[in-house]
Amino acid sequence: MPSLNLLETPEPGARTVFREDFGQRFMVTVDTEEEFDWDAPLDRYKHSVVTVPALRKFQQFCESFGVVPTYLVDYPVACSPYAPEAIGEAVAQGRADIGVQLHPWVSPPFEEDVTEFNSYAGNLPFELERAKFHTLRDRIEEAFGVAPLIYRAGRYGLGPRTAEILRECGIAIDTSVRARFDYSGTGGPNYRDHPLHPYWVDEDHSLLELPLTTVYWGPLRQVGNVIYPHLWRAPSMRGVLARAGLLERIPLTPEGITAEEALRGVDIAIDEGLPVLMFSFHSPSLAPGHTPYVRSDEDLDALYDWWRTLFGHLAERGVKPASVTDIMSSVTLA
Repeated sequence: MPSLNLLETPEPGARTVFREDFGQRFMVTVDTEEEFDWDAPLDRYKHSVVTVPALRKFQQFCESFGVVPTYLVDYPVACSPYAPEAIGEAVAQGRADIGVQLHPWVSPPFEEDVTEFNSYAGNLPFELERAKFHTLRDRIEEAFGVAPLIYRAGRYGLGPRTAEILRECGIAIDTSVRARFDYSGTGGPNYRDHPLHPYWVDEDHSLLELPLTTVYWGPLRQVGNVIYPHLWRAPSMRGVLARAGLLERIPLTPEGITAEEALRGVDIAIDEGLPVLMFSFHSPSLAPGHTPYVRSDEDLDALYDWWRTLFGHLAERGVKPASVTDIMSSVTLA
């Protein structure tokens, strides 16, 4: 079988087809991770997991809307007894899904220097990336009693051979591709030209990619992928174009994106026929003071209001929530 490379843009024929009754769905993914200083250099030891109990409230909130969130867990959280206490029962009963998120700088074995380049797991030597993944995956299964089926690379750091590791470990879905974003300036992947539509990574349809949803809005959105990459030299122009209503890049996240902006993004994604809308955010935002996005109780209330608004709008538009099982049982091999 040919080598699989998640960094490559897929062929048009790789697009995933869903059952006719699938309609349009959305998934809520949570980068379930340790807290650390976002403004400081990465550090192997300077972190905590004090926000993990806040997952319980978010889980209950999602359940009230019939949403099955997907928690993509990294090593410090997998080792915390608070994690299974907060969401273990929900995972066991299918009210939540559990997945893998690899932050290599805090995941053993520790053989590499802690650098920005090495923070993208796919940049590590293959055997080290593989060993870290196996260690983390096994720890998650031990903690939650279920085998994870979905993966997101921390910092979206896929590598040229990551797909081999995922297949070897029984991972059915990758959701590391952040379409419309380019991290090559810091040594990471470039996903600018990757599609938003789900696609098969391999010819035998054993590994599915669910890219995170980011759309362009405004009269210039059809050429957004041409214009936006050139704005890195003048980042203030992004704000100018957005305020002028000409071009705005909208990822589906409550972190740095207002509810009004997200609603525009959702409507574009729906109107363009995207079968799965992928939302994401970081679990430390579920408590004040741990991310730039939630600094106060008022910010936390606003985050929950954001989700409340989006869930209501999605229901009005007829877009239902989906779990990992829903996705895998609805794809066809056509």
